[in-house]
Amino acid sequence: MKPRLLVTFLYGRAVQRTETFAMTISAIIAPQLPYLRRYARAVSGSQASGDAYVVAMLEAIIEDPSLFAGNCDARTAVYKAFSRIWNAMPLNKAPGGPKGASAAERRLEEITPMPRQAFLLTAVEGFSPEQAAEALGVSAPVFSKLIDDAGHEIGIQTSTSVLVIEDEPIIAMDLERLVTELGHTVAGNARTREEAVQMARRTRPGLVLADIKLADGSSGLDAVQDILKSFEVPVIFITAYPESLLTGERPEPAFLIIKPIEEDMVRAIISQALFFDAKASKGAATAA
Repeated sequence: MKPRLLVTFLYGRAVQRTETFAMTISAIIAPQLPYLRRYARAVSGSQASGDAYVVAMLEAIIEDPSLFAGNCDARTAVYKAFSRIWNAMPLNKAPGGPKGASAAERRLEEITPMPRQAFLLTAVEGFSPEQAAEALGVSAPVFSKLIDDAGHEIGIQTSTSVLVIEDEPIIAMDLERLVTELGHTVAGNARTREEAVQMARRTRPGLVLADIKLADGSSGLDAVQDILKSFEVPVIFITAYPESLLTGERPEPAFLIIKPIEEDMVRAIISQALFFDAKASKGAATAA
């Protein structure tokens, strides 16, 4: 069912109760429907099934307006209502899911239900961990565990070697530990541009974590650009100065970790980069 038809359906059912309620709830939900339908398709496995659950959510809200939470922002409230309907079905708590053709869809079907939802809410729908936890109706610690579980499951699917380009020993050790916990191996830790390029060409890692400023005053950006001349690889940049990259005046890096490092964020970004097989290009490195 198309978004406009869903809104029409919602209004038609709601107007039977009160016109004011119909207009209010339609105005809140309508802008979210294209994104909710995308999410519903991802968790259910097909657009038809996803739309059916969206319609079920709309019907439930009309019958019981209290299902639509008023104590959070509109977008979170819409996804929270959907999650309550989706997770109320025992069938949806069982393993299995989308049977897609793309690499990302095939990986997605292997993630167990609740971690899959947590991953999609943050990686695809762009919710903060706090908003996603609210949408799923779980506490912050439970949500952190769900993201952790998703990271482990993705790590099993995408296990690879990771080159860490970081000149601060403690941060490098933390990154290596997190990489290992996710099921990957550490190709090595480089502290300078020259060392990073030599190590990358020798080990050909499946992922690069690159600090911007390195020990000898050289640049991690330059190191990545040199590496990408030899082969393509997903790259995650690390910096304490994100404003130097996120200016909006030029293409920005797809994946960025901001210091001081938060472990949950590092796990999530590593999982996203490998899950979506985001190959960096020389042009992207230059833009960064």
